Amino acid sequence: MNYVIRSVRADEWAAARELRLLALRDPVAPLAFLETYQEALAKPEAFWRERTAGVAEGADGAQQVIAEGPDGEWVGTLTVLVEEAGTKDWAGFPVERRQGHVVGVFVRPEFRGIGLTEVLFDAGLEWAWARGVERVRLIVHEENGRAQAFYRRVGFVPSGVVVPLAAGPDPDARELEFVLEGP
Repeated sequence: MNYVIRSVRADEWAAARELRLLALRDPVAPLAFLETYQEALAKPEAFWRERTAGVAEGADGAQQVIAEGPDGEWVGTLTVLVEEAGTKDWAGFPVERRQGHVVGVFVRPEFRGIGLTEVLFDAGLEWAWARGVERVRLIVHEENGRAQAFYRRVGFVPSGVVVPLAAGPDPDARELEFVLEGP
């Protein structure tokens, strides 16, 4: 595999923006992301600069990992956020222990099925474990069967936590928490 798996650098905000916009145009984006293409497109350059700096190489609280092809093209990504015990998560649930939270998983369709997602997960998990998290979690839409199958294959299991999605086109939609306990 001739791909470089690495953390983004703060000055790569334009490439990070481009890959995010591409992800939001994917057919499963409404099930995979809590943001629409139009919402992301409307955000100013300053937003993308700040967002990328916050997940760039050397950041302690979050890290965006990318798969870079031989020609320098970014073909996949995921981000890991560190959630501290005693805080509340994005959905308002209490965080009971220090944990990683995987978000923004995307691989360009033409590069799926060749092992890039597994390698991205390996790098993201390695980064999270090195920061002393006790477990890593992710949230997946109940109808995103492809993603659920992959997460199970790499060791994540449903925790039983269900997150209702009151916003969006389907007010009855739910997301499921999957977890991987620390090494």
